[in-house]
Amino acid sequence: MSTTDRVHLAPLDGLRGLAVTAVLLFHAGQLRGGFLGVDLFFVLSGFLITGLLLGEIGKRNRIGLAAFWGRRARRLLPALIVMGAAVLLLAWAFGSPALLALALDDAPWAAAQAVNWHFVAEQVGYWNASDTRLFAHLWSIAVEWQFYLLWPLVVAVIARGRRGQRRVAVLAVAGALVSLTRMIHFGNAVDTTRAYEGTDTRAFALLLGAAVATEPVRRLFAGVPRAVADALCALLVCGLVASWALTDGQHAPGLFQGGLFLHSATAAVLIALLAGVPQGRTGQVVGSAVPRRLGEISYSLYLWHWPVYLLLPEKTLGFGGWARTAVLIGLSLGAAELSKRVVEDPVRFRARWATGGRGLVALAAAAVVLAGVWAAIPQPQLGAGTVDLDRLMAP
Repeated sequence: MSTTDRVHLAPLDGLRGLAVTAVLLFHAGQLRGGFLGVDLFFVLSGFLITGLLLGEIGKRNRIGLAAFWGRRARRLLPALIVMGAAVLLLAWAFGSPALLALALDDAPWAAAQAVNWHFVAEQVGYWNASDTRLFAHLWSIAVEWQFYLLWPLVVAVIARGRRGQRRVAVLAVAGALVSLTRMIHFGNAVDTTRAYEGTDTRAFALLLGAAVATEPVRRLFAGVPRAVADALCALLVCGLVASWALTDGQHAPGLFQGGLFLHSATAAVLIALLAGVPQGRTGQVVGSAVPRRLGEISYSLYLWHWPVYLLLPEKTLGFGGWARTAVLIGLSLGAAELSKRVVEDPVRFRARWATGGRGLVALAAAAVVLAGVWAAIPQPQLGAGTVDLDRLMAP
């Protein structure tokens, strides 16, 4: 099976759909362990990106790094830029002064794909302060971008030659274990934001995905009989969903002492098996119409849902609970669908101006517009009737 085939497997899109659903329910307060869906995203990203890189090495014996980064930029940045500009304008028009002030403070870091380290440096607690930051969810996008910048360089150097993929697999597993030790070290703190948002502490999920994309590891899973592989996929899917339902937030025992690593390893095994038996019963269920469609819009859905949640609190809507959750998810789905049809798909598939040098010019122009929006919005005055900004930024 080719790398391109694996990228477009319906069950893998379905896994994205399950992951983003878990995250949406977690942020709505309806699924305490739904944040684990982010790890599934990370493992999928590591698997798919490494598969693409190794496929290019196999065909051309080298990686066109500039072309790779250009494709990633064209796929991810347009929607991110549009969302960022729109959220700043919406916060200016409808948000509280404190919410706007923090959004203006975080926006440059989000644009630089380093907002996770900004939050760590400013001691913005993920678990107790993220509901004051419109761009809090972009920490995971930043981690992925940093992986996209560094990992292709590593693969380009070590993946050539007869044993290149074996070297990639060994390095990925070794890097994942080092990352685990970093998480265990920082996970003992009272505030676990450093362990949760650090690129080094979360790299194991991406690297485990990378490991199962290599040919030596794929051969191991290819030896599993199809019926057994399908049954294992069903058990692993049920295990992941159960972990999302049963994990009690950041206080789950062992979460930062190996629990997150175990979740990511389970996801990696599931992806490897599912890629080998996509037409099995489990693959058909996971890759069915609804989860697959959610997976196809998962990126823009992830981008839009958190600002929608914060800009429409229970006080504004006048109701809470599952009714509010349904309204917020519905609005997020609408924004995601619009983003995909109007922004993402035209740039990826149809717009001539989005390719080559013209694409770089267009992207630079969009970035300038975003910077102009950020600069034009006046800093709000935080008076006696507003929440103090320094207190919101404290751990």
